[in-house]
Amino acid sequence: MAAAEHGISVEPERKSLLSQHTEKHFTAGEIVRDIIIGVSDGLTVPFALAAGLSGANATSSIVLTAGIAEVAAGAISMGLGGYLAAKSETDNYRRELKREQEEIITMPETEAAEVAEILAQYGIEAHEYAPVVNALRKNPQAWLDFMMKFELGLEKPDPKRALYSAMTIAIAYILGGVVPLLPYMFIARASEAVVFSVIVTLVALLVFGYAKGYFTGNKPFRSALETALIGAIASAAAFGMAKAFNP
Repeated sequence: MAAAEHGISVEPERKSLLSQHTEKHFTAGEIVRDIIIGVSDGLTVPFALAAGLSGANATSSIVLTAGIAEVAAGAISMGLGGYLAAKSETDNYRRELKREQEEIITMPETEAAEVAEILAQYGIEAHEYAPVVNALRKNPQAWLDFMMKFELGLEKPDPKRALYSAMTIAIAYILGGVVPLLPYMFIARASEAVVFSVIVTLVALLVFGYAKGYFTGNKPFRSALETALIGAIASAAAFGMAKAFNP
């Protein structure tokens, strides 16, 4: 027999259980994703550019100048791309929200049937989900939130998400891009600087790859090796092509 039939409220017990149990979930997924995008490209692209110019017998000053110009352009480009992507998500959410609002008003029976269908997919019987459907129909805002989340799979985006994404990606790109250029700031001969650039950047790629694997739930060591391998291939290809055309 249900607790309500005994005159016992389950609400205090529910609140008590929730207060005693605090779940720890990783909630910074979007920020980590932006950092990964920025640092990954920031390490790889200037690294390949510096290696290519070194292979073409350019001086350290030329490599450094070109590298800084590329980092600046890349940070702006990547940041703008992140901004537009996040803004697109926000615009899409608003369009779908407006459409769902109109459908709840103009065709409530159809929308209620969709709620029932969604709940039925979770194995809930008709006599069990009927009260839920009726309760949602009495609360239009909760009904709208339910449809956005469970029918369309859309979460309400942070209105500042686009700006934060652009800044995060751009800063991460700059931080990553500076690493392969550091040796050229202190070593005049590019042929010598490129050796140190390779060492420093591969170490940075290994550390970054490990951190990326750790935070994304993948195998950290495998992620580290894969990330370093990609950077090594890109720089080796650029260096080899430069040498081929400038023997």
